[in-house]
Amino acid sequence: MTINPREKAIVLLSGGLDSTTTLAIAMAEGYACHGLIFDYGQRHRCELSAAGGIAKDAGIPSSRITIDLRTLGGSSLTEDTAMPESGGSVGIPATYVPARNTIFLAHALGWAEVLGADNIFIGVNAIDYSGYPDCRPEFIAAFEAMANLATKTAVEGTHRIRIRTPLIAMRKKEIIETGISLGVDYAKTHSCYDPLPEGLACGTCDSCRLRRKGFKDAGLDDPTPYAPEKP
Repeated sequence: MTINPREKAIVLLSGGLDSTTTLAIAMAEGYACHGLIFDYGQRHRCELSAAGGIAKDAGIPSSRITIDLRTLGGSSLTEDTAMPESGGSVGIPATYVPARNTIFLAHALGWAEVLGADNIFIGVNAIDYSGYPDCRPEFIAAFEAMANLATKTAVEGTHRIRIRTPLIAMRKKEIIETGISLGVDYAKTHSCYDPLPEGLACGTCDSCRLRRKGFKDAGLDDPTPYAPEKP
């Protein structure tokens, strides 16, 4: 269904496969999209340039917010600790960044109020994912409820915020197939948590594993350049 193209939406952009597909879906639905990119001190900084390039290629305005989550610590994505290989942890993995999506959505919520946007798109997934608690439907529903209690626009009845999660119940294979059907160039996306200095994806972190499996299940070649496998 195509909606009024003047209706605005905030799209959280990481430069990865999921957020890029989410942007393509939002644009296909006719939203006037505004990309929101976060520099939070992540060690995989390749994703920042990927996100900026994706927004530029899509022809949408974007804003980059800097929040140094390294000061909080608690994650292998923001600390100089060994990156766990896929399957090497039990329960919530070390790559979980404490409260990351809560912090990101709070910033998106503020910008949505300023822009008069009713919709915030985020590419969370609760099927083929690493087990992060802030990627679950329960979290999204709770945040949306909070947003509509906490904002001037919602209380006054001028705008009601919706947190849109079009990928939340998709397999990675389905996400990739959807993106391909919408013309997404996945060669421009970056997924690896621990890329080599020359930019090659490690191939062993959870994010690489899920990406590679998704392309394999879809019967497609993954355009990501990976580091040679260890003997």
